[in-house]
Amino acid sequence: MKAFVAGSTGQTGQRIVKELLSRNIPVRALVRDLEPAKKILPPETELVVGDVLNSEGLKGAIGNSTVLLCATGARPSFDPTGPYQVDYLGTKNLVDAAKAKGIEHFVLVTSLCVSQFFHPLNLFWLILYWKKQAEIYLTNSGLTYTIVRPGGLNNEDNRDSLVMSSADTLFEGRIPREQVAQVCVESLFYPESRNKILEIVTNSEATPKSWQELFARIA
Repeated sequence: MKAFVAGSTGQTGQRIVKELLSRNIPVRALVRDLEPAKKILPPETELVVGDVLNSEGLKGAIGNSTVLLCATGARPSFDPTGPYQVDYLGTKNLVDAAKAKGIEHFVLVTSLCVSQFFHPLNLFWLILYWKKQAEIYLTNSGLTYTIVRPGGLNNEDNRDSLVMSSADTLFEGRIPREQVAQVCVESLFYPESRNKILEIVTNSEATPKSWQELFARIA
């Protein structure tokens, strides 16, 4: 297994890269700027310069990777096209390149509540709407996929147990980015995670479950 990670220099993407490397999975990370990425990502990361909006260059960037993890996301800005460009078009380009390269498993990080059009977050240039459209494109692509929808993201880890639920059943809650990264990487190893949408938060009162139990209970 060799992993290609898009969004690798973001807060969640960095943790995905580190989690993959901790499992001895080689990582090829897509970065827009080489020098800053060298300071952020572990030295054993293979860096390749590119952009999810440059569809022509993505197949070459993926190289000999066998799985792909996407943790891209539009940054807050005054550009109303940002979420469309990054969250939808960029993901669409990755899906198309993944199909062309025969990627075995595509893991996409989106968000809770993407199916709620009137959610307050859609006031920010329809960010949830475009994430949902990216999900639809992936699920219709024919690729083996896992879609991970985390709740509100914390940079600090905690010892709360993971709660995993089916699509459009969790509407609030928070989760450390560290645990989001773990879910993404663990999903690569369990057939029970394939072609499913996983909504995830943490809860101090939840009963701990094994990864197989968590994935298997999702419809």
